[in-house]
Amino acid sequence: MKKLEAIIQPNKLDEVKAALTAIGVDGITVSEVRGHGRQKGHTETYRGSEYKVDLLPKLKLETIIGDGQIEQVLDVLAAAARSGKVGDGKIFVSSIEEVVRIRNGDRGEAAL
Repeated sequence: MKKLEAIIQPNKLDEVKAALTAIGVDGITVSEVRGHGRQKGHTETYRGSEYKVDLLPKLKLETIIGDGQIEQVLDVLAAAARSGKVGDGKIFVSSIEEVVRIRNGDRGEAAL
């Protein structure tokens, strides 16, 4: 099993959710986060004063995927989240040792 953590633009959430649902990914957790990558934010002007916005609003999606579906999920998620502009985000993949469904004690991929 693999854990996917994806940092995406907030305006891409609906597209990403629809794409993941279409390929059978049922459970995701979404968190509002702030951060920056290489672009280091940007400068804005408000009422004549210039200020630097260095932590930009993003969304963090987390889901656990069976090993057999990981490549398909990566391709679909990246395609749905891509705008072609700087700041589209990143996807991180890590291994998961065990999953336990609290309600009934299912373990492993049966708990997904």
